[in-house]
Amino acid sequence: MELFIDHVTKQYKDKTAVNDVTLSLTPGIWGLLGANGAGKTTLMRMIAGIQRPDRGRICYDAISIDVLKGAYRSIFGYLPQEFGFYPEFTVLDYLEYMAALKGLGKPMRSERIALLMEQLSLKGLERKPIRKLSGGMKRRVGIAQALLNDPEVLLLDEPTSGLDPGERIRFRNLISEFAQDRIVLISTHIVPDVEFIASNNIIMKQGTVIAEGASRELASAIEGSVYTAVIPAEDLHRVEDRTRVINLRNLETGQVEVRYLSEDQPLPGSTPCEPRLEDYYLWLFPEEGGEDGC
Repeated sequence: MELFIDHVTKQYKDKTAVNDVTLSLTPGIWGLLGANGAGKTTLMRMIAGIQRPDRGRICYDAISIDVLKGAYRSIFGYLPQEFGFYPEFTVLDYLEYMAALKGLGKPMRSERIALLMEQLSLKGLERKPIRKLSGGMKRRVGIAQALLNDPEVLLLDEPTSGLDPGERIRFRNLISEFAQDRIVLISTHIVPDVEFIASNNIIMKQGTVIAEGASRELASAIEGSVYTAVIPAEDLHRVEDRTRVINLRNLETGQVEVRYLSEDQPLPGSTPCEPRLEDYYLWLFPEEGGEDGC
């Protein structure tokens, strides 16, 4: 099983959204990382067959998806950043409608919907209009529709947007279990969502793939550049001017514990840290900033 992206390029007027991307995706979870505007969504839409590349081709098991057509659509699931629905649709209406479009017979349709409602904590919401759901609940409904046909290829574009921390953990567990013998591509700029479940990661910047590999392999590129230190709170601004602080935590002592990146001169009393994928990502995208909490 292989999804092969062969020198794919997509141009919008004077902007190249995806620039000569070549990838070979095999079974497992793949993280597709990059800042907003990196070209992730455009690449996902081409893999889904919604947009056609200006140059290059996309093949599934050595056959172009343009040739496979319906046969390809029957084996993949797709969650876009925003999914549409009729305003009057309830959760059950929507899932039954999407299951019918995917060609699921009635017995299989009911079985899959019931299973996914259970797995995604949607039980009891069958008759709830989707328009009245919270953002996180809508996202869970979107994930459910992507999984309805038990796809061989699953594309998820920012799947955890709007999910609370507990929902994000349940989502990661579900996808880890689902990914056995399947190709799962998760596009996100929230690195922890893929750091520990992805077998491989692809990092895009300005339409180009700039790095590819396992989380630990990529993070090793900045070995010796990640540190933690405890500093007086009043020194934080001075430290931020001197280093790239990526995480911080306020301590009860009035001090601050910082995790930071530095190529050469660490702060006095600093402790070297094993780099993580998120550290490497922020090294590549300093404008993304960090999160509170070490």
